[in-house]
Amino acid sequence: MKSQYQNVIIRLEEVNKVYGSGDTVVRALSNVNLTVEQGEYCAIMGASGSGKSTAMNIIGCLDRPTSGRYYFDNFDVSRLADGELAQIRNLKIGFVFQQFHLLPQMTALENVMLPMVYAGIPRSERRDRASVALQRVGLENRMQNKPNQLSGGQQQRVAIARSIVNQPILLLADEPTGALDSRTTSEVMNIFEELNASGITIVMVTHESEVARLTKRIVWFRDGQVVHSHLTPDEMLRVAVAS
Repeated sequence: MKSQYQNVIIRLEEVNKVYGSGDTVVRALSNVNLTVEQGEYCAIMGASGSGKSTAMNIIGCLDRPTSGRYYFDNFDVSRLADGELAQIRNLKIGFVFQQFHLLPQMTALENVMLPMVYAGIPRSERRDRASVALQRVGLENRMQNKPNQLSGGQQQRVAIARSIVNQPILLLADEPTGALDSRTTSEVMNIFEELNASGITIVMVTHESEVARLTKRIVWFRDGQVVHSHLTPDEMLRVAVAS
């Protein structure tokens, strides 16, 4: 019998996240239910403190829910040990952050090769795969440059290449354009669109409405809850004004 969740790679069920205890308790997430299907391109939005970053950390297996269940690729990862979560992150999830987190002493090629070391990819294969990833983001002529020899946009493209080199099924981007100017933002968003068109599921946290409008679905958080799970870009603007 075909499961109703066959094409769902992210499924949060009644997820709660609580920090602290007693008088200092903070409920970051409250009974969150959310699904994302394979191939979707979603933006997560909401005011500061709305829970969007906490949700991203759980989705990325960087944190666990206090209660509730998180199914990633139809597997319950809610209670996995740290080592098991690390393996999932390395093999199935790519991460792109606002700060590029490139190692300054390494070239672009060496930075992109790094995740494959942890994944146990043979050395002979690492260089080829890293080269292909850098070509995908338009940096075939910058492979031997170190981060301080690259612009901010080029550094972010190296970070994107690094995030896809292990061929993840999910790409998580946390404010990926926050440190970029408008022209470079457009270039980086074009790359995300191309990656999504190739079949990679993308979930992006952003506070920029113009960036969210370039995705296909917006999830809106408020006070630790999902208040809108399937906004279109046009609907998102009305919600932003109301909030």
